[in-house]
Amino acid sequence: MTDSIPVGAVGTRTWIVDSTRTIQRGPAEVFSTPNMVLLMEEAAMDALSPFITTSQETVGSTVDVAHVAATPVGMTVTATATVTEVDRRRVAFEVEARDEVEVIGRGTHERFVIELDPFVARLAKKNQK
Repeated sequence: MTDSIPVGAVGTRTWIVDSTRTIQRGPAEVFSTPNMVLLMEEAAMDALSPFITTSQETVGSTVDVAHVAATPVGMTVTATATVTEVDRRRVAFEVEARDEVEVIGRGTHERFVIELDPFVARLAKKNQK
């Protein structure tokens, strides 16, 4: 239940950058921005997972991040998401990604806690159109 999600809860997720998570920029192959955002979202989901029930899930609603440094293939990147606000079903985060050398991205992210049954029913109805 969302009233049990504490401000300050933290989630982290770590990846090793491989060629499936990169984009080519001239001769350099670097960690892509969409993959950095995905890693940040997964860290946010990790922060929430201890506090939601098996009948719930979370969905991302907003992402506002800056990708400030490039990361080459082979480096480890760790994203951290920290809960900064909980307003009913809406949960806000500060997010940051670091490689082995420096901060490569930072910003904010919001997720909503949803009930799975109504969500799946809405998707099924939408699929019928």
